[in-house]
Amino acid sequence: MVSIRLADLAQQLDAQLHGDGNITITAIAPMHLAKEGQITFLSDSRYLTQLAKCKAAAVVLKQEDLAESKIAALVVKDPYLAYARLAQILDTTPKPAQNIHPSAVIAEDVKLGEDVAIGANAVMESGATLGNQVIIGAGCFIGKNVKIGQSTRLWANVSVYHSVEIGEQCLIQSGTVIGSDGFGYANEKGQWIKIPQLGTVIIGNNVEIGACTTIDRGALENTIIGNGVIIDNQCQIAHNVIIGDHSAIAGGVIMAGSLKIGKYCMIGGACVINGHMEICDKVTITGMGMVMRPISEPGIYSSGIPLQPNKVWRKTAALVMNINEMAKRMKALERKVFKVFSKDN
Repeated sequence: MVSIRLADLAQQLDAQLHGDGNITITAIAPMHLAKEGQITFLSDSRYLTQLAKCKAAAVVLKQEDLAESKIAALVVKDPYLAYARLAQILDTTPKPAQNIHPSAVIAEDVKLGEDVAIGANAVMESGATLGNQVIIGAGCFIGKNVKIGQSTRLWANVSVYHSVEIGEQCLIQSGTVIGSDGFGYANEKGQWIKIPQLGTVIIGNNVEIGACTTIDRGALENTIIGNGVIIDNQCQIAHNVIIGDHSAIAGGVIMAGSLKIGKYCMIGGACVINGHMEICDKVTITGMGMVMRPISEPGIYSSGIPLQPNKVWRKTAALVMNINEMAKRMKALERKVFKVFSKDN
Protein backbone atom coordinates (compact mmCIF):
# COMPACT_ATOMS: atom_id res chain seq x y z
CA MET A 1 0.00 0.00 0.00
CA VAL A 2 1.25 3.48 -0.89
CA SER A 3 1.05 6.10 1.88
CA ILE A 4 1.72 9.82 1.49
CA ARG A 5 0.93 13.03 3.40
CA LEU A 6 -1.56 15.42 1.82
CA ALA A 7 1.00 18.25 2.09
CA ASP A 8 3.49 16.19 0.08
CA LEU A 9 0.85 15.49 -2.55
CA ALA A 10 0.11 19.21 -2.77
CA GLN A 11 3.77 19.91 -3.41
CA GLN A 12 4.08 17.25 -6.11
CA LEU A 13 0.91 18.45 -7.85
CA ASP A 14 1.78 22.14 -7.46
CA ALA A 15 -1.60 22.55 -5.73
CA GLN A 16 -2.87 24.96 -3.06
CA LEU A 17 -3.50 23.07 0.18
CA HIS A 18 -6.63 23.83 2.21
CA GLY A 19 -6.92 21.85 5.43
CA ASP A 20 -4.68 19.53 7.42
CA GLY A 21 -1.52 18.70 5.49
CA ASN A 22 -0.71 15.80 7.82
CA ILE A 23 -3.65 13.71 6.60
CA THR A 24 -2.36 10.39 5.25
CA ILE A 25 -3.59 9.41 1.79
CA THR A 26 -3.43 5.76 0.69
CA ALA A 27 -5.64 5.57 -2.41
CA ILE A 28 -7.84 7.38 -4.93
CA ALA A 29 -11.57 6.71 -5.22
CA PRO A 30 -14.65 8.21 -6.94
CA MET A 31 -16.62 10.65 -4.81
CA HIS A 32 -19.59 8.33 -4.17
CA LEU A 33 -17.33 5.50 -2.92
CA ALA A 34 -14.44 7.36 -1.27
CA LYS A 35 -13.79 6.83 2.42
CA GLU A 36 -11.32 7.72 5.16
CA GLY A 37 -7.72 7.78 3.99
CA GLN A 38 -8.69 8.21 0.33
CA ILE A 39 -8.59 11.21 -2.00
CA THR A 40 -11.10 11.99 -4.73
CA PHE A 41 -11.44 14.63 -7.44
CA LEU A 42 -14.12 16.90 -8.90
CA SER A 43 -13.53 17.80 -12.55
CA ASP A 44 -17.14 18.66 -13.47
CA SER A 45 -19.31 21.05 -11.45
CA ARG A 46 -22.37 18.96 -12.31
CA TYR A 47 -21.25 16.54 -9.58
CA LEU A 48 -21.10 19.14 -6.79
CA THR A 49 -24.08 17.51 -5.09
CA GLN A 50 -21.95 14.39 -4.52
CA LEU A 51 -19.24 16.47 -2.85
CA ALA A 52 -21.56 17.44 0.01
CA LYS A 53 -21.99 13.77 0.92
CA CYS A 54 -18.42 12.70 0.17
CA LYS A 55 -16.59 10.82 2.94
CA ALA A 56 -13.11 11.10 1.43
CA ALA A 57 -10.20 12.52 3.42
CA ALA A 58 -9.54 15.12 0.73
CA VAL A 59 -10.64 16.29 -2.70
CA VAL A 60 -8.90 17.80 -5.73
CA LEU A 61 -10.95 20.60 -7.32
CA LYS A 62 -10.95 24.02 -8.96
CA GLN A 63 -10.88 27.29 -7.06
CA GLU A 64 -14.50 28.09 -7.94
CA ASP A 65 -15.71 24.86 -6.31
CA LEU A 66 -13.69 25.20 -3.09
CA ALA A 67 -16.50 26.85 -1.10
CA GLU A 68 -18.63 23.70 -1.50
CA SER A 69 -16.04 21.43 0.12
CA LYS A 70 -16.37 20.38 3.76
CA ILE A 71 -13.19 18.31 3.66
CA ALA A 72 -9.52 19.07 3.01
CA ALA A 73 -8.85 20.17 -0.53
CA LEU A 74 -6.12 20.58 -3.13
CA VAL A 75 -6.90 23.42 -5.53
CA VAL A 76 -5.59 23.04 -9.09
CA LYS A 77 -6.39 24.43 -12.54
CA ASP A 78 -7.22 21.06 -14.09
CA PRO A 79 -8.51 18.40 -11.63
CA TYR A 80 -8.61 15.65 -14.24
CA LEU A 81 -4.97 16.19 -15.15
CA ALA A 82 -4.14 16.23 -11.44
CA TYR A 83 -6.04 12.93 -11.09
CA ALA A 84 -3.81 11.38 -13.77
CA ARG A 85 -0.71 12.47 -11.85
CA LEU A 86 -2.21 11.32 -8.56
CA ALA A 87 -2.80 7.90 -10.07
CA GLN A 88 0.86 7.71 -11.03
CA ILE A 89 1.96 8.66 -7.53
CA LEU A 90 -0.39 6.15 -5.85
CA ASP A 91 -0.02 3.41 -8.46
CA THR A 92 0.24 -0.09 -6.96
CA THR A 93 0.55 -2.01 -10.25
CA PRO A 94 3.28 -4.65 -9.87
CA LYS A 95 6.21 -4.77 -12.29
CA PRO A 96 5.94 -7.24 -15.20
CA ALA A 97 9.01 -9.07 -13.85
CA GLN A 98 11.53 -9.02 -11.01
CA ASN A 99 15.21 -9.84 -11.61
CA ILE A 100 16.07 -12.44 -14.28
CA HIS A 101 14.11 -15.68 -13.91
CA PRO A 102 16.14 -18.92 -14.17
CA SER A 103 13.78 -20.27 -16.86
CA ALA A 104 14.40 -17.33 -19.22
CA VAL A 105 16.26 -18.38 -22.40
CA ILE A 106 18.83 -15.71 -23.28
CA ALA A 107 21.31 -16.03 -26.16
CA GLU A 108 24.96 -15.66 -25.19
CA ASP A 109 25.53 -12.44 -27.14
CA VAL A 110 22.46 -10.57 -25.86
CA LYS A 111 23.46 -7.20 -24.36
CA LEU A 112 21.70 -6.39 -21.10
CA GLY A 113 21.79 -2.96 -19.47
CA GLU A 114 21.81 -2.36 -15.73
CA ASP A 115 18.86 -3.42 -13.53
CA VAL A 116 17.17 -5.39 -16.30
CA ALA A 117 14.36 -7.82 -15.33
CA ILE A 118 13.26 -10.77 -17.47
CA GLY A 119 10.29 -12.95 -16.54
CA ALA A 120 9.78 -16.71 -16.57
CA ASN A 121 10.03 -18.51 -19.93
CA ALA A 122 10.90 -15.38 -21.86
CA VAL A 123 13.09 -15.95 -24.93
CA MET A 124 15.74 -13.51 -26.17
CA GLU A 125 17.49 -14.34 -29.42
CA SER A 126 20.96 -13.51 -30.67
CA GLY A 127 21.98 -9.88 -31.09
CA ALA A 128 19.19 -8.38 -28.97
CA THR A 129 20.01 -5.32 -26.86
CA LEU A 130 18.15 -4.10 -23.76
CA GLY A 131 18.80 -0.69 -22.20
CA ASN A 132 18.97 0.04 -18.48
CA GLN A 133 15.88 -0.75 -16.36
CA VAL A 134 14.10 -2.59 -19.18
CA ILE A 135 11.50 -5.10 -17.95
CA ILE A 136 10.46 -8.08 -20.06
CA GLY A 137 7.40 -9.97 -18.82
CA ALA A 138 6.89 -13.73 -18.62
CA GLY A 139 6.60 -15.59 -21.91
CA CYS A 140 7.78 -12.73 -24.11
CA PHE A 141 9.65 -13.42 -27.34
CA ILE A 142 12.42 -10.98 -28.34
CA GLY A 143 13.76 -11.76 -31.81
CA LYS A 144 17.20 -11.42 -33.32
CA ASN A 145 18.85 -7.98 -33.27
CA VAL A 146 15.94 -6.28 -31.48
CA LYS A 147 16.80 -3.05 -29.67
CA ILE A 148 14.76 -1.91 -26.66
CA GLY A 149 15.47 1.44 -25.02
CA GLN A 150 15.89 2.38 -21.38
CA SER A 151 12.99 1.89 -18.92
CA THR A 152 10.67 0.29 -21.45
CA ARG A 153 8.28 -2.35 -20.06
CA LEU A 154 6.73 -5.32 -21.84
CA TRP A 155 3.95 -7.25 -20.14
CA ALA A 156 3.55 -11.02 -20.52
CA ASN A 157 3.49 -12.76 -23.90
CA VAL A 158 4.51 -9.84 -26.10
CA SER A 159 6.18 -10.95 -29.35
CA VAL A 160 8.80 -8.68 -30.91
CA TYR A 161 10.09 -9.97 -34.25
CA HIS A 162 13.66 -9.58 -35.55
CA SER A 163 15.35 -6.18 -35.98
CA VAL A 164 12.51 -4.17 -34.42
CA GLU A 165 13.58 -1.02 -32.55
CA ILE A 166 11.62 0.21 -29.52
CA GLY A 167 12.50 3.51 -27.83
CA GLU A 168 12.78 4.57 -24.21
CA GLN A 169 10.02 4.74 -21.56
CA CYS A 170 7.57 2.69 -23.64
CA LEU A 171 4.82 0.45 -22.25
CA ILE A 172 3.55 -2.53 -24.25
CA GLN A 173 0.63 -4.59 -22.95
CA SER A 174 0.16 -8.37 -23.10
CA GLY A 175 -0.43 -10.21 -26.33
CA THR A 176 0.83 -7.47 -28.63
CA VAL A 177 2.78 -8.49 -31.73
CA ILE A 178 5.33 -6.09 -33.21
CA GLY A 179 7.13 -6.75 -36.49
CA SER A 180 4.96 -9.53 -37.94
CA ASP A 181 4.78 -9.79 -41.72
CA GLY A 182 2.74 -7.25 -43.59
CA PHE A 183 -0.02 -8.51 -45.88
CA GLY A 184 2.01 -8.53 -49.09
CA TYR A 185 1.25 -10.92 -51.96
CA ALA A 186 1.36 -10.98 -55.77
CA ASN A 187 -1.14 -13.00 -57.77
CA GLU A 188 0.01 -15.40 -60.47
CA LYS A 189 -2.88 -17.08 -62.29
CA GLY A 190 -4.96 -17.33 -59.14
CA GLN A 191 -2.08 -18.37 -56.89
CA TRP A 192 -0.87 -16.02 -54.16
CA ILE A 193 2.91 -15.47 -54.19
CA LYS A 194 4.19 -14.21 -50.83
CA ILE A 195 6.32 -11.05 -50.82
CA PRO A 196 8.88 -11.23 -47.98
CA GLN A 197 8.59 -8.19 -45.75
CA LEU A 198 12.13 -6.80 -45.63
CA GLY A 199 11.57 -3.62 -43.59
CA THR A 200 11.06 -3.41 -39.84
CA VAL A 201 9.19 -1.44 -37.17
CA ILE A 202 10.67 1.64 -35.50
CA ILE A 203 8.90 2.82 -32.34
CA GLY A 204 9.80 6.15 -30.70
CA ASN A 205 10.07 7.14 -27.05
CA ASN A 206 7.19 7.29 -24.54
CA VAL A 207 4.91 5.16 -26.69
CA GLU A 208 2.13 3.04 -25.13
CA ILE A 209 0.58 0.12 -27.00
CA GLY A 210 -2.49 -1.73 -25.75
CA ALA A 211 -3.14 -5.46 -25.44
CA CYS A 212 -3.37 -7.69 -28.53
CA THR A 213 -2.48 -4.94 -30.99
CA THR A 214 -0.54 -5.91 -34.12
CA ILE A 215 2.01 -3.67 -35.83
CA ASP A 216 3.32 -5.15 -39.09
CA ARG A 217 6.84 -4.63 -40.37
CA GLY A 218 7.38 -2.72 -43.59
CA ALA A 219 7.69 -4.35 -47.00
CA LEU A 220 10.81 -2.44 -48.07
CA GLU A 221 10.72 0.71 -45.94
CA ASN A 222 9.82 0.74 -42.23
CA THR A 223 6.63 1.03 -40.24
CA ILE A 224 7.19 4.02 -37.93
CA ILE A 225 5.41 4.96 -34.69
CA GLY A 226 6.39 8.46 -33.51
CA ASN A 227 7.24 9.72 -30.03
CA GLY A 228 4.43 9.95 -27.48
CA VAL A 229 1.92 7.95 -29.54
CA ILE A 230 -0.74 6.01 -27.61
CA ILE A 231 -2.44 3.00 -29.22
CA ASP A 232 -5.34 1.15 -27.59
CA ASN A 233 -6.15 -2.58 -27.58
CA GLN A 234 -6.76 -4.77 -30.62
CA CYS A 235 -5.64 -2.37 -33.31
CA GLN A 236 -4.17 -3.42 -36.67
CA ILE A 237 -1.34 -1.24 -37.99
CA ALA A 238 -0.35 -2.50 -41.44
CA HIS A 239 3.02 -2.42 -43.18
CA ASN A 240 4.70 0.91 -43.91
CA VAL A 241 2.22 2.92 -41.85
CA ILE A 242 3.67 6.08 -40.31
CA ILE A 243 1.99 7.60 -37.23
CA GLY A 244 3.14 11.08 -36.23
CA ASP A 245 4.20 12.18 -32.75
CA HIS A 246 1.60 12.34 -29.95
CA SER A 247 -1.29 10.90 -31.94
CA ALA A 248 -3.89 8.75 -30.13
CA ILE A 249 -5.48 5.63 -31.63
CA ALA A 250 -8.52 4.13 -29.86
CA GLY A 251 -9.46 0.44 -29.73
CA GLY A 252 -10.21 -1.70 -32.76
CA VAL A 253 -8.84 0.71 -35.38
CA ILE A 254 -7.69 -0.83 -38.67
CA MET A 255 -5.08 0.97 -40.77
CA ALA A 256 -4.21 -0.25 -44.26
CA GLY A 257 -0.67 -0.21 -45.61
CA SER A 258 1.42 2.83 -46.53
CA LEU A 259 -0.89 5.20 -44.66
CA LYS A 260 0.70 8.33 -43.19
CA ILE A 261 -0.97 9.95 -40.18
CA GLY A 262 0.21 13.35 -38.95
CA LYS A 263 1.07 14.61 -35.48
CA TYR A 264 -1.50 15.22 -32.71
CA CYS A 265 -4.25 13.27 -34.46
CA MET A 266 -7.01 11.40 -32.59
CA ILE A 267 -8.60 8.35 -34.20
CA GLY A 268 -11.82 7.08 -32.58
CA GLY A 269 -12.59 3.44 -31.89
CA ALA A 270 -13.33 0.98 -34.71
CA CYS A 271 -12.31 3.38 -37.48
CA VAL A 272 -11.16 1.88 -40.79
CA ILE A 273 -8.60 3.89 -42.74
CA ASN A 274 -7.56 3.24 -46.34
CA GLY A 275 -3.90 2.95 -47.26
CA HIS A 276 -1.56 4.78 -49.64
CA MET A 277 -2.71 8.22 -48.55
CA GLU A 278 -1.96 10.93 -46.00
CA ILE A 279 -3.86 12.48 -43.08
CA CYS A 280 -2.49 15.84 -41.99
CA ASP A 281 -1.67 17.01 -38.44
CA LYS A 282 -4.38 17.71 -35.82
CA VAL A 283 -7.17 15.67 -37.37
CA THR A 284 -9.84 14.03 -35.19
CA ILE A 285 -11.85 11.15 -36.65
CA THR A 286 -14.86 10.12 -34.57
CA GLY A 287 -15.63 6.50 -33.78
CA MET A 288 -16.43 4.03 -36.58
CA GLY A 289 -15.32 6.49 -39.22
CA MET A 290 -14.46 5.08 -42.65
CA VAL A 291 -11.70 7.12 -44.25
CA MET A 292 -11.32 6.45 -47.97
CA ARG A 293 -9.64 9.66 -49.12
CA PRO A 294 -6.73 11.84 -47.90
CA ILE A 295 -7.42 14.57 -45.33
CA SER A 296 -5.49 17.78 -45.91
CA GLU A 297 -7.19 20.19 -43.47
CA PRO A 298 -7.14 19.91 -39.64
CA GLY A 299 -10.54 19.43 -38.02
CA ILE A 300 -13.11 16.89 -36.85
CA TYR A 301 -14.36 14.31 -39.35
CA SER A 302 -17.19 11.76 -39.03
CA SER A 303 -18.97 9.15 -41.13
CA GLY A 304 -21.55 6.44 -40.69
CA ILE A 305 -25.10 6.60 -39.35
CA PRO A 306 -25.54 6.90 -35.56
CA LEU A 307 -27.73 4.32 -33.81
CA GLN A 308 -31.47 4.75 -34.35
CA PRO A 309 -34.58 2.79 -33.34
CA ASN A 310 -34.95 -0.08 -35.81
CA LYS A 311 -38.09 1.31 -37.49
CA VAL A 312 -36.40 4.67 -38.03
CA TRP A 313 -33.23 3.02 -39.32
CA ARG A 314 -35.24 0.97 -41.84
CA LYS A 315 -36.73 4.18 -43.26
CA THR A 316 -33.28 5.80 -43.37
CA ALA A 317 -31.84 2.76 -45.16
CA ALA A 318 -34.71 2.77 -47.67
CA LEU A 319 -34.06 6.43 -48.45
CA VAL A 320 -30.35 5.77 -48.94
CA MET A 321 -31.06 2.82 -51.26
CA ASN A 322 -33.28 5.06 -53.41
CA ILE A 323 -31.02 8.09 -53.42
CA ASN A 324 -29.97 7.65 -57.09
CA GLU A 325 -33.59 7.57 -58.24
CA MET A 326 -34.36 10.61 -56.08
CA ALA A 327 -31.41 12.46 -57.64
CA LYS A 328 -32.65 11.68 -61.17
CA ARG A 329 -36.13 12.93 -60.32
CA MET A 330 -34.67 16.07 -58.76
CA LYS A 331 -32.63 16.84 -61.89
CA ALA A 332 -35.68 16.28 -64.10
CA LEU A 333 -37.71 18.63 -61.91
CA GLU A 334 -34.94 21.23 -62.03
CA ARG A 335 -34.93 21.08 -65.84
CA LYS A 336 -38.73 21.64 -65.96
CA VAL A 337 -38.50 24.57 -63.55
CA PHE A 338 -35.65 26.04 -65.57
CA LYS A 339 -37.69 25.81 -68.80
CA VAL A 340 -40.72 27.50 -67.19
CA PHE A 341 -38.52 30.19 -65.69
CA SER A 342 -36.82 30.81 -69.06
CA LYS A 343 -40.19 31.20 -70.87
CA ASP A 344 -41.46 33.69 -68.29
CA ASN A 345 -38.36 35.79 -68.73
